[in-house]
Amino acid sequence: MNTSPSPQQILVCDDEPHLREMVAEYLTERGYCVSEAENANVMNDLLEKTQPALIILDVNMPGTDGLTALRNLRTTSTVPVIMLTAASEVVDRIVGLEMGADDYVGKPVDLRELEARIKAALRRQSFVETESEQRDRLNGTVPFGPCRLDIDGAKLFGVDGNEIAITAMEFSLLRVFAENRGRVLNRDQLLEQAHDKGWEPFDRSIDLRISRLRRKIEPNPTKPETIRTVRGIGYVFG
Repeated sequence: MNTSPSPQQILVCDDEPHLREMVAEYLTERGYCVSEAENANVMNDLLEKTQPALIILDVNMPGTDGLTALRNLRTTSTVPVIMLTAASEVVDRIVGLEMGADDYVGKPVDLRELEARIKAALRRQSFVETESEQRDRLNGTVPFGPCRLDIDGAKLFGVDGNEIAITAMEFSLLRVFAENRGRVLNRDQLLEQAHDKGWEPFDRSIDLRISRLRRKIEPNPTKPETIRTVRGIGYVFG
C-alpha cells in the first residue's frame, strides 16, 4: 500500500511560456505538482477548481498585472505568494510585500533560490504558534534554540536565565531573523535590515558575525539548527 504524501500543488502564473515551462519542469522533478497560468484570469479560473499550496506570480503581465492580481487575491485567500520581479523593480517589490506577498525572486530566475524560498514560505505557512510561543511574542521575547532574545531590552538570555553578552550588531541580526522567521535572507538583506552602514559590496564579514552568534545560541555550533545556511543564497532562522 502506497502511503507517501500527496505532492504539494504549486501554481505558476507568468506570461512567458519558456519561464513557466522551465519552472514547472524543475519543480516537478523535485516532487511538486505544478499547474500553469499565462495570465491572472486563467489563474483565477484555476483557483476556483483547486487550492494550491503556493502561487508564483509575475509582476509585469499584460491585462491584469501581478500587483493587482495579488491585491484581489488577498481579499479572499492567505495562500503564500512569491512574486517574480525584474532586477530594477525595487518599488514593485516593496509594494508587493506591503500588499501581502510572502517573498520575491528576481528575474532571471535562479531555480535553486526559487526552490529555497518556496520551502521557506511553505514552512512559514505550516508554522502553528503554540500558547507558549504566543506568550513569548506578546512579552517581546523570541526563542533562539535554547536561548531567548528580549527584543525590548536588547538582551540575550541562556537556558539558565543568565544574560549572554552580545554586541549591538549581533542584536540587530537576531532581531532581523526574528522578524523574518522562515524567510531565506541573503547577506545584503541581512546587513541592510540590520542597518549596518559600514558594509561594502561583497563583504563576507556577515559570515563571521553569524559564526560568532552560533557559538552563543546553538547547542552544537558546528551543526547549526537555529540559524541554518542555505547554500549559495544566505541564511534562514526557524
